[in-house]
Amino acid sequence: MLPLLEERFDVLAVDLPGFGHSEPFPPGMDSTPEALADAVEDEMARSGFDRAHIAGNSLGGWIALELARRGRAETVTAISPAGLAHAREKAWGVSILRGMRWAAQNSPRPPAAVLRNPVARVLFAGPTSARGWRKDPAELLEETELFASNPGFEATLPHTLGAQPRGLTTLDVPVLILWGTLDIVLIPRQGRRFERLIPGAELRYVPGIGHTPMSDAPEELADAIAEFALDRSRARATAQAAAGS
Repeated sequence: MLPLLEERFDVLAVDLPGFGHSEPFPPGMDSTPEALADAVEDEMARSGFDRAHIAGNSLGGWIALELARRGRAETVTAISPAGLAHAREKAWGVSILRGMRWAAQNSPRPPAAVLRNPVARVLFAGPTSARGWRKDPAELLEETELFASNPGFEATLPHTLGAQPRGLTTLDVPVLILWGTLDIVLIPRQGRRFERLIPGAELRYVPGIGHTPMSDAPEELADAIAEFALDRSRARATAQAAAGS
């Protein structure tokens, strides 16, 4: 999605501490959603972003909403945000993620030539992607290696299970909640909870995409983020101009 968003915005894309290619937090520091938001906020400051249109998926959606609570967001697009699952829903989602983590750590890697077959990509991508055939083979292999090895998964997961996003009822920025109809990790009905709690939030269900849909429908998601951010920014500017006239 990055090239599509970079056509319309200056983009800051981060790997959270302990995920992707970022170093984990130092020993003794808990990897809570609030601490991860601190890290993103610090990176925003270093990169010259006071406020921004913030988009995040799953845990990233939770962090985006936390940054909005802190006044760092112009708008938020949260894609299947974590944080409001009930106990059985949490157990279900965690079991899927732990199963995928085990498979990533213990299954042999297929040759890149095998992954040129779209059926093989669907099988290897696993249940978080509804359109695994769209994934680039090299990126899919890298994604799997990082998921298998990153310490952020085990460090963060316990701190999300007994907590939930703070201050949702006080948010005063435009919020768009996107939820894939084929998300089997965080069940789509959870989107209604965010819609009820966040003043003025807009909930859209996106047909045919899964829990991590950035490769399922990159064009559709990039357009949704851009159109929401720009439309709400124009509306706010118009309202402020009218108030000042």
